[in-house]
Amino acid sequence: MLETTFDGQPVSIDEEDAPESDTDMLVLSEETEDGVEVIATSPLEEFMNSILMVNSDLYITGQSDLANFELPSVLTQLDDVPFSLRGYPESDKEKLLLIAISRYIERHAWRSGAGRLRSSFQRLSRINDERGTRTVYESIAATDVQTHVYGIPDWQPPLEFGLVNHGGYTEDFRNSWFVVYTPPDGAGDSDADTVSSSLGDAPAPTDDARSGDHEVGAPVALLALETEPRRWEGYWTFRPDLVEKIDEYIARNM
Repeated sequence: MLETTFDGQPVSIDEEDAPESDTDMLVLSEETEDGVEVIATSPLEEFMNSILMVNSDLYITGQSDLANFELPSVLTQLDDVPFSLRGYPESDKEKLLLIAISRYIERHAWRSGAGRLRSSFQRLSRINDERGTRTVYESIAATDVQTHVYGIPDWQPPLEFGLVNHGGYTEDFRNSWFVVYTPPDGAGDSDADTVSSSLGDAPAPTDDARSGDHEVGAPVALLALETEPRRWEGYWTFRPDLVEKIDEYIARNM
């Protein structure tokens, strides 16, 4: 199941015996010029309970609440890795990676209690149709997080919901999937790269691609584009400069 989840992705799966350990573990490592660097470790059971043994209904129906939601670090630390993911029926697991990371960022914003969250839904009616999604965004909007939602305007959030809604019919509204959190004091250093010209620009490779701060209040973003029906190309990032550029693009064009 683990191999199937990452089939066709730039992530290889290898199995090794560890006689000194009585717990099955996942180890995320990266080959560097100095050898193999261990990025993160998580019990296999954590990954099973959050990805392998669940489906998207866990998030849509609201069975996964913000207070108790966690993701294993071997998944969140795959930041800045480009993924190409298929939705159902081509795959019943690949798209779940993006759903889980979306919920991770939503919980991050909720825990922060301040700042700004921008989220796209392709159609705004999904917020109302999916009980779990509506509950999550009601919870976030009840904090001091300025909560913006984007999509084709086939539903109007009520004023008491506390959402700032943005409706449109351009390609960015129809084909983008983003969840972007920026803290109240901005997203950090922004002079490392040129501002992206479109939502589809991939992150430029850097030596500190995984140096992002995962603490409460840190900037984080997920960005994916539906390049063809039920196929998504995307990544998530903790790089403050890149999060800021994505946020700026959305504010300027949507």
